[in-house]
Amino acid sequence: MTPQQDHQDPRTAPWLNQAGRNASRKFGEYRTFLNTAVRNPRMVGAATPTSAAVAATVAQVVPTTGSPVVVELGPGTGSLSNGIHARLPHGARHIGIELGEDMVEHLRRHKPWLEVVHADAGDLLALLDKRGIDRVDAVISSIPWSLMPGSAQDHVLRQAAEALAPQGAFTALTYLPADQTPGGRRFRNRLEHVFDEVLTHTTWRNLPPILHYICRRPLQ
Repeated sequence: MTPQQDHQDPRTAPWLNQAGRNASRKFGEYRTFLNTAVRNPRMVGAATPTSAAVAATVAQVVPTTGSPVVVELGPGTGSLSNGIHARLPHGARHIGIELGEDMVEHLRRHKPWLEVVHADAGDLLALLDKRGIDRVDAVISSIPWSLMPGSAQDHVLRQAAEALAPQGAFTALTYLPADQTPGGRRFRNRLEHVFDEVLTHTTWRNLPPILHYICRRPLQ
């Protein structure tokens, strides 16, 4: 071993330390996600967190000016949260409503800028009212819609639609194959009955690919 090999180059040490911290954080995120998925697969409806490409697509509905309020339903370990947070202007509110206790602890530890609420998405309007919020600019959902019964889909969707500001957007994610299941088809049909505009986009740079629904103008 040469003297150069025996000692770490100080120029590379900061990069290696940062890489180690990033790897440790990512490992912790996957471990938390998988633990919840194994114990309660219907809660997360996925095997791994979504990719940065998905987060970038989701974040496009996030306002970059004013004092917007953005709500995440089921943020999980926060794989979408960083992309959302990066677009939000100073003074915005970013609220995550998460049912999984392990996920809540993970989010509070690693995303201190996120207002984490340990609760059910089905209580959306009551939770917002408790925080003095009557309208939100975007509702971004990662909850497993295709695994939910129709009554639960209706209940959460109607609350999300009622909470939206006039120019607000509702975004939901599902794995592309799940869109063709009975629950997935039922969810798409309900979206078209709740919103005037329902657009779709597929992010192929995720395994499996992710289908995005972007919905605006709730119907009365």
